[in-house]
Amino acid sequence: MLKLKKIIIGSGLLLLVSCSLFSQTIQSGAIQWMADGNTYLTISNDLSGIVKKDIMKETEEELVPAKALTPTGSAKSLKVNGFHHTSDLTKFLIYTNIKKVWRYETRGDYWIYDAVKKSLQQLGKGLPVSSLMFAKFSPDSKWVGYVSGSNLYVEEISTGRIKKLTTDGNRKLINGTFDWAYEEEFNCRDGFRWSPDSKSIAYWQIDARKIRDYYMLNTTDSVYSSIIPVEYPKVGETPSSAKIGVVALSTGVTKWMKVEGDPAQHYITRMEWSDQNELILQQLDRKQQESKLMYCNASDGNCRTFWAERDESWVDLNNTEHSGWLWLNKKQEFLWISEKDGWRHVYKISKDGKTTTLLTKGNFDIDHIDAVDETNNYLYFTASPQNPNQRYLYRVRLNASPVNLKIFKEDEAELVSPANLKGTHHYVISPNGKRALHKFENANTPSVSEWISLPEHSPLNLTSTPPISKSIKTDPTVKVEYLKIKTIDDIELDAWMVKPSNFNPNKKYPLVVYVYGEPGARTTDDTYGNHNHFLYDRSMVDDGYIQLAIDNRGTPSLKGAAWRKAIYRRNGQVNIRDMAMGVRKVLENDFIDKNRVAVWGWSGGGSSTLHLLFQFPDLFQTGIAIAPVTNLLFYDNIYTERYMGLPSENMEDYIKGSAINHVKGLKGNLLLIHGTGDDNVHYSNAEALVNALVKEGKQFQFMPYPNKTHSLEGTYEHLSKLYSDFLRKHSPSGAK
Repeated sequence: MLKLKKIIIGSGLLLLVSCSLFSQTIQSGAIQWMADGNTYLTISNDLSGIVKKDIMKETEEELVPAKALTPTGSAKSLKVNGFHHTSDLTKFLIYTNIKKVWRYETRGDYWIYDAVKKSLQQLGKGLPVSSLMFAKFSPDSKWVGYVSGSNLYVEEISTGRIKKLTTDGNRKLINGTFDWAYEEEFNCRDGFRWSPDSKSIAYWQIDARKIRDYYMLNTTDSVYSSIIPVEYPKVGETPSSAKIGVVALSTGVTKWMKVEGDPAQHYITRMEWSDQNELILQQLDRKQQESKLMYCNASDGNCRTFWAERDESWVDLNNTEHSGWLWLNKKQEFLWISEKDGWRHVYKISKDGKTTTLLTKGNFDIDHIDAVDETNNYLYFTASPQNPNQRYLYRVRLNASPVNLKIFKEDEAELVSPANLKGTHHYVISPNGKRALHKFENANTPSVSEWISLPEHSPLNLTSTPPISKSIKTDPTVKVEYLKIKTIDDIELDAWMVKPSNFNPNKKYPLVVYVYGEPGARTTDDTYGNHNHFLYDRSMVDDGYIQLAIDNRGTPSLKGAAWRKAIYRRNGQVNIRDMAMGVRKVLENDFIDKNRVAVWGWSGGGSSTLHLLFQFPDLFQTGIAIAPVTNLLFYDNIYTERYMGLPSENMEDYIKGSAINHVKGLKGNLLLIHGTGDDNVHYSNAEALVNALVKEGKQFQFMPYPNKTHSLEGTYEHLSKLYSDFLRKHSPSGAK
């Protein structure tokens, strides 16, 4: 589902999760480090070329100028949306003319710029425009592999000869990339990997031919309607079959890996080459309660499980935020993230799986791995043991040594971020662990950045990027109170509150509660701009609204696996009660008008809004639900079954957890908003809810946006006015 939160720009190179080698869509300003740790490559500010920047010398060198990227016969140079390069910087793979595939712009055109020959050549000539996906150089730099039309291709750079390695691909038999559900719920997009010797390619094949289509209807672009089919496995439906094949460039013959189990009853969420002739992969069972790591022989296809873990709710997907496996010690060990001891921790696992070593010891969660400095024996990671709403950089030793015990306790993580800067820290660390781009923000401090050296975390005092100590400025207009709310159920919830300007505690103000409530996102992060109700067309602070957000059990807070997994089989129940009881506690304040309480949210937050309005009408008089899942049986199987189990085993939990089954409780004012072209949370959710409300004689307001997707693009001004007018009408602003 849609997670509404601020996007951090600048660390895109490291935003690589699960199946996805997603650096093809590098944002302008993202960093591709060079091995020396002092220089990096990036796209020029105007997206016209590629530059090399030296941090220490504060110099910039134009490696690929705009004039070099002007195709013959064209007056315009290529727009650089992403790039790869060979290790010697003689060839650059340019990604341009990009198009969306569902959420992300993963289709486009690719060109090779030869820096030696000063030549420019287009890849995939003869294939449809903007149809190439995930192009990348072979390790020997002689070939480029890519996907087009669900088939895998290779192209010889020296001759331009194209070879089609798979021929059976179509809309539902997908080679080298993924179907809708894998992309949305596992972040799987790039689905092929070059072998180390450049002689073969390992790839996913997703067989969605047995997956029924959900038909979206376009009724506005022609006098006749057109059908848009989406292969979409609803909850309870058998998943798409997933296989791993290895295809030889010389023969075009694929050898299928003999992964144990029914391919339509498991998921393959990660895969890489572990050796010259061996693959390593992660398999999750249908209920996502068992994770197995396997080695597969690329020649004969035989596979064996060497490490596994199980959880009675779900095994959290191992997102290392790095491409490939995090190998150590010349591939004799690797790093793995697991919650098997009740906390999200980093483990070091021997290649044979027989030895597992916990590295991040303690009763705290890590958020993600930032860097591995094997030379200096350190693992850098982000965590926040004291405050789950904030983020700091820590490090631990990769290997214990008796002499190190004299420096600090081996079992303890060492704080690297400045302890006096309370808030959220982000890092983009060089491969050698010596330099980093450090960004800092908190609720009333806009994001500032600096270049630092590690491990001492000292600023480099550059003229181009001064130390944070010289540039940090707080925003006096932002006055956020972070709260700890203890509910009647003895559950402590994190929350924030923003009071109106000229607040008078002797008066009463309306309350607007922003919610999400599901495992996909938090609402209480200590970041700048996290407290803006962006749809409101004026200032809520100036108009006299009190604003509130609460994170319930089930949200991905760094508060232990038990917190996050309390929602298992109780989505729509435990999370809703937590939010409601949190609001009930807040309403004990005399300065809140209990007759003017509104709640709103988008996607999962829309679902939570409906639940709160229907199940707790004594607390909420007004609700605005945007693109909500109204019936859990309408959403996809990967997401829903992970958190709810199989409906064939616990249908009663699905009934209790679906807002549509609680419509009788509606007493207040409801505004329902949905796009008819929503491929994520289908428009049928809205229509089913409308029918249920009409059946019960409930009055409400409904706004369908024709052909608009889950993000309702192109509607902002209209949506903002609709939202704001409805809120002001039914929950008038100002003190009384």
